[in-house]
Amino acid sequence: MTFSRRPVARIRALITDVDGVLTDGGMYFDGHGQALKRFSVKDGYIVGPMQRSGVLMAWVTGDDSDITRARAAKMGIDELCSGVEDKGQCVRQLLARHGILPQEAVFIGDDLNDLPAMEQVGFSACPADASEPVLQRVDLVTSRKGGEGAVREVCDLILEWNRQWKHAAPSG
Repeated sequence: MTFSRRPVARIRALITDVDGVLTDGGMYFDGHGQALKRFSVKDGYIVGPMQRSGVLMAWVTGDDSDITRARAAKMGIDELCSGVEDKGQCVRQLLARHGILPQEAVFIGDDLNDLPAMEQVGFSACPADASEPVLQRVDLVTSRKGGEGAVREVCDLILEWNRQWKHAAPSG
């Protein structure tokens, strides 16, 4: 993992792109032309613990497919924004709808179309195999590639950061 900085607030939302972050970015087709995507079970397992800790889980993707909708439903994702052209605007609206401040949100993306969303949050991350412009601009580069547990890596860190934040916050 490569850090340029750490979050300054308790994290209340994790927003991710799908293709290239939750998947390996490949499109697979069966003999009948049916598209398939590969998702990591490790990324899926952590959704429940994140939600129980009070973190909103959201996907913001340009893709608008039954595959993505089915995986989001199976994982119990709080918000799925699919077919999105302007990810920055979508993230801004999502945070406002849930009363979450930008510094309380993390966005994980892997390519140029994710940069506007990354500008709307307090902390940004990307998988190890993200595009070069993204690698140069994020706060955290995971040690894992997209679809191979990169999201899980960020989730594990968020859970730890939030525990530390809870203990450091003044009690009222």
